[in-house]
Amino acid sequence: MILEMKVPSPGESITEVEIAEWLVADGDYVEKDQAIAEVDSDKATLELPAEASGTITLKAEEGDAVAVGQVVCLIDTSAKAPNGSSAPKEEKKDEAPKAAPVAEAPKAAAEPAKTYASGSASPAAKKILAEKGMDASEVKGTGKDGRVTKDDAVNAQPSMGTPTGGSRGSERKKLSMLRRKVAERLVSAKNETAMLTTFNEVDMSPIFALRKEYKEDFKAKHGVSLGFMSFFTLAVVRALKLYPAVNSMIDGKEMISYDFCDISIAVSGPKGLMVPVIRNAENLSFRGVEAEVKRLALRARDGQITVDEMTGGTFTISNGGVFGSMLSTPIINPPQSGILGMHNIVERPVAIDGKVEIRPIMYVALSYDHRIIDGRESVGFLVAVKEALENPEELLMDNNVRKALEL
Repeated sequence: MILEMKVPSPGESITEVEIAEWLVADGDYVEKDQAIAEVDSDKATLELPAEASGTITLKAEEGDAVAVGQVVCLIDTSAKAPNGSSAPKEEKKDEAPKAAPVAEAPKAAAEPAKTYASGSASPAAKKILAEKGMDASEVKGTGKDGRVTKDDAVNAQPSMGTPTGGSRGSERKKLSMLRRKVAERLVSAKNETAMLTTFNEVDMSPIFALRKEYKEDFKAKHGVSLGFMSFFTLAVVRALKLYPAVNSMIDGKEMISYDFCDISIAVSGPKGLMVPVIRNAENLSFRGVEAEVKRLALRARDGQITVDEMTGGTFTISNGGVFGSMLSTPIINPPQSGILGMHNIVERPVAIDGKVEIRPIMYVALSYDHRIIDGRESVGFLVAVKEALENPEELLMDNNVRKALEL
């Protein structure tokens, strides 16, 4: 019996996917539920499992865009496993990686027509030109019959556009569907929103002190580290409650406001930027946020994140500081109306009670859609985040640190 395998729907509103990689070869024997391909949608990379055991015939190439419901392979279920073994054949991805294609060496550029006499160079001129990496044919000679003199060689300058023998290869490859969709959304956000960015700075000393005192007990009790994301997430939740316009978005001629906080966190995955969502962050403790951040980050890193885990979100936090960014203007994640950018922490001199002290300072940035968020809300929101981070014990922990950390 020949089974036609069709592309299943990865999620609502997704109409096509792209074959990112076949994990088996044409004619291989596959077992039921064995991963046979990786497919890219505009939101995530997913594995395609075999629906039955048998010999597979591929009907699409890597890089092909295929519609949901389209046949991508055939499985002959009447075929027997080789050597009578029922063990699944090793997947293609476990084989030794193929050598990367060697970029074809560029063809030598056509020699330009000479606009001067092609006389020979004097011995002294040849030596000088050799030191400059030049040929006598590149220099206009002023001597008899166009002969290149010593002065000609001394005054000669190599053309800045002349290849000097280094590698000048290039490679062209198709962008993945995920990368193309990210590009479209970023351009859309720039073109279709009135995006502004406001900045502030945060003295991280109080958080440093809390983490130094409690991080070991926290990890021993809960099995996760007490990082910065829990402080920032809960500070954002508090600020969103104070300024609900930031927790809103435009839908046509209407504004939708939410009474819950689904916080998207931007993480770097093997296929590019992923933005999984922490659902109902307003109901989570420090332990709950840290556990969810760890879970989502690991799933994104391992390519296991699902479309549902990246759908929705009412506000985004992006941490460019892990890559060393000092300051940036993050781009809104549409259809959301705001995104908070975190940056690296650097010891800087600041004025404290009339004295200069060295404190760990982080610059923070809020990009927002000015169509529905005014300056008062945007600046007030960022100040509220700053206040909570600089006074976490009172504003985030209700003056009971051990209870807030569930120690």
